[in-house]
Amino acid sequence: MTSLTARGRVRSQNEDSIACDAGAGFAILADGMGGYNAGEVASGIAVTVLAEKLKSVWLTGVYDQDSSKPIQTAIEEANAAIYRMAQSQPQCLGMGTTLVFALFHDNRITVAHVGDSRLYRYRHERLEQITHDHSLLQEQINLGLVSREDARHSPNKNLLTRALGIGSVVDVEIQEHDVLPGDIYLLCSDGLNDMVDDEEIRHTLNLPELPLELAAQRLVQIANNNGGRDNISVILVRILQDFPANHGLLSRFLTALKKK
Repeated sequence: MTSLTARGRVRSQNEDSIACDAGAGFAILADGMGGYNAGEVASGIAVTVLAEKLKSVWLTGVYDQDSSKPIQTAIEEANAAIYRMAQSQPQCLGMGTTLVFALFHDNRITVAHVGDSRLYRYRHERLEQITHDHSLLQEQINLGLVSREDARHSPNKNLLTRALGIGSVVDVEIQEHDVLPGDIYLLCSDGLNDMVDDEEIRHTLNLPELPLELAAQRLVQIANNNGGRDNISVILVRILQDFPANHGLLSRFLTALKKK
């Protein structure tokens, strides 16, 4: 497991926030939005609240019985914290953040997301986007009004239909998938996928001799070389072996999610 975040070549500050914990088996990425430094505040709150909440849940072993409930609760708490600050601090009014979260447990991945930060799975030389953007553009694609190729050049690509912290309640999409040894999972902000197409991402992850740290650096560099118009954040997780629930969480993830 490795992570990297960068300001990009255009933005004056980095409003993305990331956190990952191989021992607890989770990765979190948030892309903040709002005036002044409010986007950075929103994404930072989201990541901090979610990480702290889930670390405490992990110690109880609840993940092995039901992963979606504690994740949903933690995200709702993060949403409430952001919303309260936005309402109480004039400089933070209107701030919000995307969120993509992955929890690895019992040979599965539970994915939760709000907004257009993404999670991809690389398996058997094939790259698949697991999350679906909560955006106006994605709704137009779903309706057949815009092709995926035209969508890459649309001026409406950053108009979100869901975000964390912009309302008192949040609609979280949660899904679960089986995990296989050899899988690589990529969490990223749109500063990556807006600048680097899926085939270039796939090609980078398809280099077997490339360590995860260098793969992350390469992806960020390609995004910057292509314009770096937004903040760029990447988390990569490679699954090296099975991690069934009966082996104990800490030992499983220190082995299965270690850097390579």
